[in-house]
Amino acid sequence: MTHPPNFVSGTVWTGDNLPIMRGINSACIDLIYLDPPFNSNEDYAAPIGSRAAGAAFKDTWTLSDIDVYEHGELAERSPAAYAVIEAARQTHGKSMMSYLIMMAVRLIEMRRILKLTGSIYLHCDDTASHYLKLLMDAVFGGKNYRNCIIWRRATSHNDPGRFGRICDHILYYTKSDAATWNDIRQPRSADSLASAYPSQDERGRYRSADLTGPKHSTDVMAPSSLPWRGYDIAPRGRVWSAPKTGTYAAYIEEHFIPGYRKIKGVHERLDALDKAGLIHHPKRGKWPGLKRYAAADAGTPPQNLILNPIGFTNYSASSKEYLGYPTQKRVEVMERLVEISSDEGDLVFDPFCGCATTLVAADRLNRQWAGIDLSPLAIKLVDQRIRDDRGALWGGVIKRDTPPLRSDLGKLPNYRTHKHRLYGEQEGVCRGCDTHFPFKVMEVDHILPRVKGGSDHYENLQLLCTHCNKSKGSKTMAQWRAAQG
Repeated sequence: MTHPPNFVSGTVWTGDNLPIMRGINSACIDLIYLDPPFNSNEDYAAPIGSRAAGAAFKDTWTLSDIDVYEHGELAERSPAAYAVIEAARQTHGKSMMSYLIMMAVRLIEMRRILKLTGSIYLHCDDTASHYLKLLMDAVFGGKNYRNCIIWRRATSHNDPGRFGRICDHILYYTKSDAATWNDIRQPRSADSLASAYPSQDERGRYRSADLTGPKHSTDVMAPSSLPWRGYDIAPRGRVWSAPKTGTYAAYIEEHFIPGYRKIKGVHERLDALDKAGLIHHPKRGKWPGLKRYAAADAGTPPQNLILNPIGFTNYSASSKEYLGYPTQKRVEVMERLVEISSDEGDLVFDPFCGCATTLVAADRLNRQWAGIDLSPLAIKLVDQRIRDDRGALWGGVIKRDTPPLRSDLGKLPNYRTHKHRLYGEQEGVCRGCDTHFPFKVMEVDHILPRVKGGSDHYENLQLLCTHCNKSKGSKTMAQWRAAQG
């Protein structure tokens, strides 16, 4: 079941994206693209004088008490993710464990807010890509993995003692088999068409394609193994395979042979093709070929290798698009992903929006959009870049720094009405100090405080004794337990 978003398009939050995502309605997002920190153990900063000057972050992770507690919570919420993180601790150490805990709790929220028809693209480098692949398998399900897209960010790089690292990875998952997929093709150039379709007749450029296929044991007595027009292909281990389905069969039916796809016999289809002048008979060679015309070529389908650099290493920093942001990408490639995995009017979301390339691409393609970033500079950059596109028509980013309030849970009763039920479920034991108390000493508490995106839903409620509830205050349970030592 989908829900309307509980915020308006054009919203950009500043702050930690976890509590903000926890306040977003379930199943309201169509497409998520994220370019999170990579656990690269490096510091990043935009150069002084660039429009992104001041944008910086430290991509180094250390295990804290909060991480450990959140890891413990994952054991119940996502046992598979818990197992992946534990394996990372064993093989890669505490830094990777901490990084993956940070990512896991956020990916769980992303899956919740994504529609069944939604997709998610996670951009990373090879530092943690293999662990992130396992983590996304755990959260989204291995069956919903679609691709690892290789995205070349430079033409060459000098990394002493190892091969130059010029590629990043984009892990592409869907929430279900019903995910949006638009077959956006890249048009071929004139030179490419001339090379791919070297022959020409009065209808235009064409190439001679095979009309046969390999023979299997079941084809020995099949009609497709019998000679046609003096061509006997069976001794060569082949059978006739005139197209009956697919895009080119549809093209033939539309332009040359009405009702072509209803012709059942392979020899009858060959006769029809030959009568229409669609078979090329070579003067010498093995057998005839089907004329496939360039006019039917829709272009190159999306591939899992993107060759144009995503960064700005290989062209002038004076480019209008270049802002100097530490991990900036080219907007044209983001437009391709947005076009493929969403439709006009859909909602695109970037929880690590940085210099807002995803949001700019979504805006140009008439999608709704929203983003989150730790730095207030993100709001300034979104404003600048979209104003450059829209001019005076742009009303500006909607700035927020507090989580939205979920509206997808229906009208909930006052949270205190759950006290009796919770007392029975917890058998009178405080979730804070694990001590039994009489009913009157217990108080209903929000596991995730409302100021951090928590709701009054019963799954977000627990009983604490008066002392623990007062001590916890507006902290999350992870923060409070960590503070207890």
